[in-house]
Amino acid sequence: MSHELDSRKLEELKSRMRDRAGQLREEIRQTLIKSDHEQYVQIANEVRDLEDESFADLMVDVNLAEIDRDLDELRAIEAAQLRMAEGAYGVCEHCGMPIEFRRLQLTPFAIRCFDCQSSYERNHVQKTGHTL
Repeated sequence: MSHELDSRKLEELKSRMRDRAGQLREEIRQTLIKSDHEQYVQIANEVRDLEDESFADLMVDVNLAEIDRDLDELRAIEAAQLRMAEGAYGVCEHCGMPIEFRRLQLTPFAIRCFDCQSSYERNHVQKTGHTL
């Protein structure tokens, strides 16, 4: 565990992760409730217009994307909590150096230090747009 993370800092990060996990669970719950009650379900059932069905499909896809995003973050938080319990929290998975406390304050589930994350994003993020 990073020498930079004393017990006070660890408690702060634990609290942030607990709070965020609660927020994510509530957002997922609200999205599921919203999905059950939105008008597009009525539109899709009552009017068989191709545009209305397309709109209904789009709204379902948007809600599913929101849930997927929230679940991904929730899983990352749970993995960070596990690393914390195992004493492996706050160490970059790539270089093995401590992850900066400021970075962990902003992203408590970070698995890489700033430099390694920057390198990862440059080398692994797919470029969009046209290529020749």
